[in-house]
Amino acid sequence: MKEIDFIQTIKHSLVAGSIAGCAVDLSLYPIDTIKTRLQEKNNLNRRLLFSSLYSGVGSVLIGSGPSSALFFLGYNLTKQTVYLSSQWQTHMIAATLGEICACLIRVPVEVVKQRAQVNRNLRLLTIAQSCLRDEGLFGLYRGYFATLSREIPFSIIQFPLWEFFKESWKKQQNQDLSPWQGALCGSLAGGIAASITTPFDVAKTRIMLAHHSHTDAASHSLKIMKNIFQQEGFSALYSGVLPRTMWISIGGFVYFGAFELATSLFFSQNSQI
Repeated sequence: MKEIDFIQTIKHSLVAGSIAGCAVDLSLYPIDTIKTRLQEKNNLNRRLLFSSLYSGVGSVLIGSGPSSALFFLGYNLTKQTVYLSSQWQTHMIAATLGEICACLIRVPVEVVKQRAQVNRNLRLLTIAQSCLRDEGLFGLYRGYFATLSREIPFSIIQFPLWEFFKESWKKQQNQDLSPWQGALCGSLAGGIAASITTPFDVAKTRIMLAHHSHTDAASHSLKIMKNIFQQEGFSALYSGVLPRTMWISIGGFVYFGAFELATSLFFSQNSQI
């Protein structure tokens, strides 16, 4: 791969990825807040379910762009450097490496964000300081592997489907897709992946909110899912499935739409995604 291609891939991933991450998280943050509150163990006063829906949004402003940029950096570089017989396998490996990179930023941001969504009266800085003081750096990375166990299955479903839908549509109309068409492909792929991986999301949320429970925090996500099934029933594994699926389907349209639009505006002659 030529150096100019390498540099252009980095620029494309960082710029378009940052725009996409900020666009989707800021526009759909309230739905994510409702989902998080529905997944919390404690009984929730329904009157408070829809209050302060932008609690913790400051952490999103800090983390959305960088984490999304890191994902696309890992994803696009892998696509350009790993050559397998199956495009599905290439996209799955690329998505896996992209998530490993992105979660280095995404997990601390989500830990602070989700605690802010549940504890609406606390400031983000207070939550972060309390976490570091009481739990150390590990506290900010609570649920890292649980997050990977959710994000990797999600991404190895979503991104190969996104690429497949785009390629199929491109062949059908015999021309490149417009940004809104790429966005629609992302929305469909995201909705499918979201519904399938909801139990992983429930387990990840429980672990991140378990700052008062060392047992939950130390448990593997599969063990958490087993405990939820035994203690609360099968339906608890799909707590928040409708808001999650709706959020990611709509979010997929915004996310991939913003990425495709940024690509068409700034990198249309250089992007190969």
